Amino acid sequence: MAVTRKLLCIVAHPDDECYAFGGALALAHAEGVETCVVCLTDGQAATHRGASTSGADLGAIRRKEFADSCKVLGVTYHELLDYQDAQLEFADFSLAASRIVARIRAFQPQVVLTFGSDGAANSHPDHTMVSAFTTAAFHWAGNPKRYPGAGPVFKPTRLFHQTTDFFLPDRPNPSPIPWTVTLDIRSVFEKKIEAFRQHVSQAPLMERTKPIFEAHGSHERYTLMATPELGEARQLTHFFEGLE
Repeated sequence: MAVTRKLLCIVAHPDDECYAFGGALALAHAEGVETCVVCLTDGQAATHRGASTSGADLGAIRRKEFADSCKVLGVTYHELLDYQDAQLEFADFSLAASRIVARIRAFQPQVVLTFGSDGAANSHPDHTMVSAFTTAAFHWAGNPKRYPGAGPVFKPTRLFHQTTDFFLPDRPNPSPIPWTVTLDIRSVFEKKIEAFRQHVSQAPLMERTKPIFEAHGSHERYTLMATPELGEARQLTHFFEGLE
């Protein structure tokens, strides 16, 4: 009996799922992989606020935009938690990690995706913290001594961090991880753009970053950060390569 392939993606804000990981998620759906996206905040601190009249109003708008984007990308399950946007560096680390551990154990993915520790191309501290929470949770989910109340232990197989092969012209350059995975996303590029369009409140951001998508939209880069296998790093073209 074939094992169902599953991929869990942990992000910080609504629109991260498409802007950073849209190609990976759309490709996974096209290949029959079950996907789950967990977003920690509802993006109330965003610069672009659409038609919102308050922080709570913007949060409600962005929750719906996140759900609509996930639908376009074919995400099987999605969830948006209750952390405060732009404040993740002050969150209780152990509690945040335990919540992600619980979701890893419940969904049981072979592959986990999140941001790199540099905070991605815009060096956002929320992205760095999501990376740290998720990385710890990846290692702790299979340890029976960690969070015994968070469900039966489950050890995912591979952890990937998102990285980049370009810098943003209007931001200080981060220090990204050298990639080990190049995903060719040309077949799902329009899906990625369509998902981003669901974030109507962030339309000015999409307009400003259009040249970036045009120049670099054919691929996404990731780095294999953890795996049970011993060995030197090698280049992959697929998250599940060698696992089938």
